[in-house]
Amino acid sequence: MKAYVIDGDGGIDGLMLIDRDIPAPGAGEILVRLKANAINFRDLATIKNAGARGITEQRIPNSDGAGIVEEIGAGVTEFAVGDRVVGTFFQNWISGPVHEGVAASALGGAIDGLLCEYALLKETGALPIPEHLSFEEAATLPCAGLTAWNCLIESGGARSGDTALLLGTGGVSIFAQQMAAMSGIRTILTSSSDEKLSRAAALGADSLVNYRNTPDWEQAVMELTGGRGVDLVVEVGGGGTLAKSIDAVRIGGRISLVGVLTGGQIDPTPIMRKSITLQGIYVGPRDMFARMNAALTQNNIHPVIDTVVDFKNAKDAYRLMESGQHFGKIVITL
Repeated sequence: MKAYVIDGDGGIDGLMLIDRDIPAPGAGEILVRLKANAINFRDLATIKNAGARGITEQRIPNSDGAGIVEEIGAGVTEFAVGDRVVGTFFQNWISGPVHEGVAASALGGAIDGLLCEYALLKETGALPIPEHLSFEEAATLPCAGLTAWNCLIESGGARSGDTALLLGTGGVSIFAQQMAAMSGIRTILTSSSDEKLSRAAALGADSLVNYRNTPDWEQAVMELTGGRGVDLVVEVGGGGTLAKSIDAVRIGGRISLVGVLTGGQIDPTPIMRKSITLQGIYVGPRDMFARMNAALTQNNIHPVIDTVVDFKNAKDAYRLMESGQHFGKIVITL
């Protein structure tokens, strides 16, 4: 089979397309013929900084993929050959709070990912694809989709009538916008592009702030909320945005931080004074993924895909991610 592998810290250009044997499923495993991958900022960062992330041998990148069950191992009962499935980001996080064994099972990081023609997944590390979604759409769900759901609904606790601040128009923020719209949650969304803001408005964003034209966007958010602040922030910005998010959230509000995109030095004093709940979100467990899929199905939500790239041109997908010009998700098809 064909597979891309990270080779040291060679960056995007250092990705190598190699041949590997098709693996055979062991007990409790399924062999999946991949049909689509979706990439995340985490995948790009892993490719560019493999050594710093502890990757010292060739590693297949990408956490998110969807495909068809080609073969099942002994004892597998949840899936049959021919089923459409999507992998879970963490192969060892089934339910409950995060635990020590979770990080070691992250696809495309601690273990091989899914930018390949065939991959082994645990039976408990996959879910059926919602019937209304294509392979390309399903591939966007494991990381960005579930992170947005966790930030906004499960750990975020946002409910109809609440107001959420969404930063930017990448995969997590656009998923959060769709989920907020279907849940009756008012949104304030930021971007440096008026064209992207217009597209976000078409998805139901209630208020829009161009942070290039309005660098003090936290003040604009306070004005849009009558001086109260938002109930929740889905914080996916770069260094320095967290301080502004703290200023923009209400007393007793909540900020969900997402992964490696958030940075900068923070004074904890306003967090204390405003009694803010500041929580780190790193995707979520399999049973949460299933609950999200049920909600997406009930509301007929289709993920927003910006660009689809063929497997042979996979490097172009990472270059687009690096440029920051995308709106929603970038998908690689096989």
